[in-house]
Amino acid sequence: MANRNFSPFPILTTERLTLRQLSTDDEQNIFALRSDPAINKYLGRAPSKTIEDATNFINQINDNIQKNNSIYWIITLTETKTFAGTICLFDFSDEKNSCEIGYELMTKFQNQGIMKEALEEVIAYAFNTLQFQKIAAFTHQENQQSSKLLKKFNFTQSLETNEENPDYNIFTLNTIN
Repeated sequence: MANRNFSPFPILTTERLTLRQLSTDDEQNIFALRSDPAINKYLGRAPSKTIEDATNFINQINDNIQKNNSIYWIITLTETKTFAGTICLFDFSDEKNSCEIGYELMTKFQNQGIMKEALEEVIAYAFNTLQFQKIAAFTHQENQQSSKLLKKFNFTQSLETNEENPDYNIFTLNTIN
């Protein structure tokens, strides 16, 4: 297992995107993302009600990054620096040499290939830099867009169910050795 150290923070870039660290300057965008009913529909979380909720979330995320417990990127369009969504790796397991991936995309940016582009970069980072052997993703059984996206990257749907939340499907992707 590679030594996880997210200082300095790893900025990732693709043809159209910059994946950068979350800051308190992002509180309006995080609030918009986390309070959107369409985005929260499949996530099983209470929507953010105030900017303070967003600020607290940002502080919690950055604290976890500082402790090297997770890594969380803001997805921006490189040319305009426009906030499009987020993507993260968390639930690191040295025992299983695995992590979990999660992502959210603002509604107006969906179906444009943005998350596909971001996901490809983060998967490569998880396998090549962090040297994980397995990535897990949990997606609501009714979230067909997310399931379809994971399948494009050869994630396989597990036959086992999530005991804590049976409405979620478990997908996994393993490195090829």
